[in-house]
Amino acid sequence: MSTRFTSKGVPMVESYSLQLILNAAQVQESTSLYLSNSLKNKGYKSATPSILNFLSTLECGVNYGSEIARTLGVSRQMVAKTVKELCQADYLEQRDGLGKQKEIVFTKTGELLMSDARQLLADVDKALYKELGKVQLETTVDCLISIQKLMTQLQVK
Repeated sequence: MSTRFTSKGVPMVESYSLQLILNAAQVQESTSLYLSNSLKNKGYKSATPSILNFLSTLECGVNYGSEIARTLGVSRQMVAKTVKELCQADYLEQRDGLGKQKEIVFTKTGELLMSDARQLLADVDKALYKELGKVQLETTVDCLISIQKLMTQLQVK
């Protein structure tokens, strides 16, 4: 590991973790943009990267706003606003549930959107297999899972 100095002489240690974070963020962003643009070309006009991220956290069955808020680390008000938008786009619907909670479920259009997104990702898999090889891709995914587990352990300490 080497150290470089800023123009003011402050040492900056090289970091593989920083490279990992920056490159993972770029992969996530470019993949989200690819999915969004491809889905828009298929007619899903509201398929923005942020909407796709939101939808990807939902279960195929019944979801509740409070669970979604916890998963995403956002307020229930933010979830309610996003769900309202997605209901208007015909990707989700809300139904009366037990008590005050509304059940949030995918519409047929929402299920088709998610199915098309999964198919596009399967197409990306094929391109990655061709470029990297299946074993290399599987090893990379396994390494990322291990890194995530380690980072979770470091947070607990």
